[in-house]
Amino acid sequence: MINALFEGIVMTRAFVCLLLLVGCSVTNLAHAADVRPNVLFLFADDQRADTIAALGNSHIQTPNLDRLVRRGLAFDRAYMQGGLNGATCVPSRAMLLSGRCLFRIDEKLLRDETWPAAFGRAGYSTFVSGKWHNGEKSIARSFQQARGIFEGGMTNPLNAKLSDLVEGSLTTPKLAPKHACEVFADEAIRFLNAKHERPFFCYVPFDAPHDPHVVPKDFKIRYDADQIPLPPNFLPQHPWNNGEMTIRDEALLRWPRQPEKIREMIAEYYRYVSYLDAEIGRVLDALEASPHAKNTIVVFAADSGVARGSHGLIGKQNCYEHSMRVPLIMSGPGIPQGQRTNAMCYLFDVLPTLGKLCDVSGPTTSEGIEFTATVKDPTHAARPQLVLGYKSVQRAIRDDRWKLIRYPHIDKTQLFDLQADPHEITNLADKPEHAAKVADLMTRLEKDLTAFGDKHPLKVSNPEPAEWTPPVANGKANKARNAKKKPA
Repeated sequence: MINALFEGIVMTRAFVCLLLLVGCSVTNLAHAADVRPNVLFLFADDQRADTIAALGNSHIQTPNLDRLVRRGLAFDRAYMQGGLNGATCVPSRAMLLSGRCLFRIDEKLLRDETWPAAFGRAGYSTFVSGKWHNGEKSIARSFQQARGIFEGGMTNPLNAKLSDLVEGSLTTPKLAPKHACEVFADEAIRFLNAKHERPFFCYVPFDAPHDPHVVPKDFKIRYDADQIPLPPNFLPQHPWNNGEMTIRDEALLRWPRQPEKIREMIAEYYRYVSYLDAEIGRVLDALEASPHAKNTIVVFAADSGVARGSHGLIGKQNCYEHSMRVPLIMSGPGIPQGQRTNAMCYLFDVLPTLGKLCDVSGPTTSEGIEFTATVKDPTHAARPQLVLGYKSVQRAIRDDRWKLIRYPHIDKTQLFDLQADPHEITNLADKPEHAAKVADLMTRLEKDLTAFGDKHPLKVSNPEPAEWTPPVANGKANKARNAKKKPA
């Protein structure tokens, strides 16, 4: 009996050890099998799609974004969908992170699960450093780690107050010791250099090149304003009231816009873009020096464009290409190198696409489409058409060739042939030979807006006069200019 008992104990211990070994083996195999790609998402603030040298701008220096272009796939027709308030970066970032359209987003990101949270749920290590303009409470709901957070819209980046996420809440903001973009890059590099046993999702939303265009004095790249060309669609003043003519952004320069002032503004803007490019370069260098280089998808995009003199406008509160079209570059395993695509997409389609590439199931409320077919074959189309909007005063639709912009409050319509007129200079809406095209696009616009949940009409019963005069005489322009230090 004693021998039998002894043998039973030995067998039990052996069985327990076997279970432990099997469990360890399964765990190790699970870690070893988790070769899903990492994600490094670099996000700019108010960067036009035409501000990258490798994509055709010979007047700007962007060697690190050029590096991404050479190593990846550039989307020439990526768009943010618009905004229902003047600070369009708020809805743009909410759309990106939630995968929801403009007319159904929760700008505070508290109602629906976000894509970063879905990545975390799927086993990814998630991290953010940078500008957060969607409310403090949603950071911990979306990311496991957050450092160097600027919670707000805009600030002097040399005097930015930043926080860290500790036990689910942001710490008291403290004055950063250097330019905010440098801090964001430092924190991203710190995260990339850390040991990772799981795939990671690293999101770096910079606050550049949003105004104020403040760059460290010792940054070497400078631009001669006299050598900066005016935008092809430059106007001294927008020819009618687009519904948002005196917002802070538009009051940054006097009316009518003076060519030399526009050149000076663009020179400062380009310098800030080049500074951001340098900080992005540091992050890319750190990634390349890490063990993660070959298994990381790198994405660069921006939350919006901006006018900077185009169509007589300064800001981004409009539906023109310069303000709605954004840069989008993707590089990494399985992504074609040195190619461009005309496939149309929204920013809120990007994370569903990354989810597909990373085998991550997204939020049930996400409505963006995934365009991995385009990533694999850049000639493959994504969306057949896009609709855009700003507040209740502007709506637009574009397809492969045509673009229509509608201003309900003044009963005005623009039609552009983007193939022949990419800068939207010649309005064809009133030409009799294009009446059928206007009617077709209006019908499609109304149908798509209804599908997206937009409740605003494309026609109003009592439209306002289209004429507009700058409010200089009563001092409103000066008041608006003085407000440029306030977040917008």
